[in-house]
Amino acid sequence: MATRPNRWTRANVLHVAEFFRQGRNPAARVYESIGSDFFLAPAPGWLNLGLWEGPGSESEAEAACRRLVETVAAALPKGGAILDVGNGLGTQDPVISAVARPQALVALNITEWQLRAGRARLQAANAAPVVGDACRLPIGGGSLDGVISVEAAFHFASRRAFFEECVRVLRPGGVLTMSDIAAERLPRGPLEAIAGVTQLRLWGMNRRAAMTAAEIAQTARAAGLIEVEVSACGDRVIEPALRLTRERLRNDTRAPFGHRTAARVMLAQVELLWRRGMIEYLLIRAERP
Repeated sequence: MATRPNRWTRANVLHVAEFFRQGRNPAARVYESIGSDFFLAPAPGWLNLGLWEGPGSESEAEAACRRLVETVAAALPKGGAILDVGNGLGTQDPVISAVARPQALVALNITEWQLRAGRARLQAANAAPVVGDACRLPIGGGSLDGVISVEAAFHFASRRAFFEECVRVLRPGGVLTMSDIAAERLPRGPLEAIAGVTQLRLWGMNRRAAMTAAEIAQTARAAGLIEVEVSACGDRVIEPALRLTRERLRNDTRAPFGHRTAARVMLAQVELLWRRGMIEYLLIRAERP
């Protein structure tokens, strides 16, 4: 088992500094701070929230993370050329490979260290690692049959630019399948405003990341995608993930006190946003005409 730091690291301090002044790549700073052994990750190597059948127990955590990727990947064309945008620690790529059986799989990440950390998983998936920006894909036009992005789009500098890039790199009839988090309404009152702004800064997102499900769908259509389908499933994603986090913070004292304190503040804010209907979890599918 990997050891957990007993103090705040330099990456943690730089992450905090991003609250006050974001750098050129705030998402990379977030995941450098989290590291490859994040104590609140649902299961080792997994950074998504999971798609749950139960209420959010430790025993289901890894299966829930895998189920989310399987569900998103199920829309991909079989046997084609596939791009995984924002592949995390690479744990999802063997799952994508098993579901889609791609002829070629490219795993794109804006942080090189995550690609290095997931090297063995990428090799198992026969996936080619590429460092790149989702809004400027280093991929030739019309060369892909499918694009998948699991729980990453809210980090992108612009969803519109990402969708336009998907239209450029997909062949006619190619499929974009992804999961995302929507902000369904503006804050009402100081508690909601503080929670909303803090979560944006905590996760390295800019203000433009706060879009409703309808706005995300319209942005995809405006970029040139068709057959845009959006479904909400926060009750199977956010709700059980919050319960798992709550129980873990109650029972797990191995993480540093400062990390656990910061995590409790984060949990309280996300619970506020969820309970008051401000955020929702989305599954999205679209096609290139």
